Amino acid sequence: MARLESRTFICSLNKADAGPTNNWAAPDEMKKQLDGLLAGSMAGRTMFVVPFLLGPAGSRMSRVGVQVTDSAYAVLNLMTLCRVGRAALDALPPPSAAAAAAPPWVRATHTVGAPLKTGVPDTPWPSNPNKLITHFPETREVVSFGSGYGGNALLNKKCFALRLASTMGRDQGWLAEHMLLAKVTPPPGGGRPIFVAAAFPSSCGKTNLAMMAPALPGWRVETVGDDIAWLHVRPRDGKLVAINPEAGFFGVATGTSAATNPHALACAAKNTIFTNVAATAGGDVWWEGLTPAPPPGGVVNWLRKPWAPGCGEDAAHANSRFSAPATQCPVLAKEFDDPEGVPIDAIIFGGRRATTVPLVHQTRGWAEGVWAGATMTSEKTAAAEGQPGELRYDPFAMTPFCGYNMADYFDHWLRVPGWAGAHGGKALPPVFFVNWCGRWRAPRRAHSP
Repeated sequence: MARLESRTFICSLNKADAGPTNNWAAPDEMKKQLDGLLAGSMAGRTMFVVPFLLGPAGSRMSRVGVQVTDSAYAVLNLMTLCRVGRAALDALPPPSAAAAAAPPWVRATHTVGAPLKTGVPDTPWPSNPNKLITHFPETREVVSFGSGYGGNALLNKKCFALRLASTMGRDQGWLAEHMLLAKVTPPPGGGRPIFVAAAFPSSCGKTNLAMMAPALPGWRVETVGDDIAWLHVRPRDGKLVAINPEAGFFGVATGTSAATNPHALACAAKNTIFTNVAATAGGDVWWEGLTPAPPPGGVVNWLRKPWAPGCGEDAAHANSRFSAPATQCPVLAKEFDDPEGVPIDAIIFGGRRATTVPLVHQTRGWAEGVWAGATMTSEKTAAAEGQPGELRYDPFAMTPFCGYNMADYFDHWLRVPGWAGAHGGKALPPVFFVNWCGRWRAPRRAHSP
């Protein structure tokens, strides 16, 4: 029902490479444990082999993965969220001895493990040693055992597209970030469209911003991506460009409605997989917030029990999900599938702070922008563990997703101006920090600039 960070490991050769924000295990020891768990774990089931491409076809920024799994749910989600099959195979280089020794794709292995037995209590997640989500940066592998939840079973997402991709970017000179990508077009005569990359911690409006329906007349926001961005410096002019490696949305269903995010709701109107939502008597789906009142005829909740308001249980799990193709988004930007990526005109970091932090400010250069990202804080909400209002530090919104030492990650960001060569940092976008949730009040008197 959720990602389990306590059972997620970065198995780098050196413990220091994993850093203090990740769980570490020695690769050899972890593989011995996994070998014992994996032996016979798929017996009696169908094994699926799914080649998938992250990024547009024909892009120098795209990468290939192959996932082996015994979960039909994982396969259907991979087909929804990625470019699969021929698109991935065509992106592979020709076979060679070198490729056989070090495959030019990420190897991803997943199994749900032993069959679930109805009525037999399972060991709780946090203390169950047989549920593992493991990453091997040097050999570009992910092995996930014992969980069917999306973030632990769909290895294309956080496991590959962020944790492993961040280490690939460190080694190859690019960035894999927990960022939305949006195209913002002003009214006619207001200038050219701009492309924005923005990072926010959870529950701070990332998807809503990516699919925003502006209230200001004439303005338009179009979606390039709502969750992950891969950023490269363009050699010819030093411009930062980005692609969305995904081909679909794995969005939170609960709370999504025509009022909160009409474009996301329209995106999920067909060809969509729903996870842990409630079911109506007519066979439709429902969750809290979808409509002001539950549909007539009764609801079966996400645990498949009869449900009614006030019964003390949720109809849909708080982390219920929908998986929908990006092509169904009514405000999908035409540049979504551009192999050259989109040129980034602004980078935005942000969080949820009731006081102290201004609504918006622009940093005074790339280094200060990196400092802003590195010191991101946001107040916890009911969606996170801890006391609501308590500050949580989440550098670059990447704390759960950076696949290597966070200090080295900061250093990697500081090196970006050097990637531009003769262009230096002059072509890099300005960096802003925003706080949507501040209790802003107009100043009592005017201030000089």
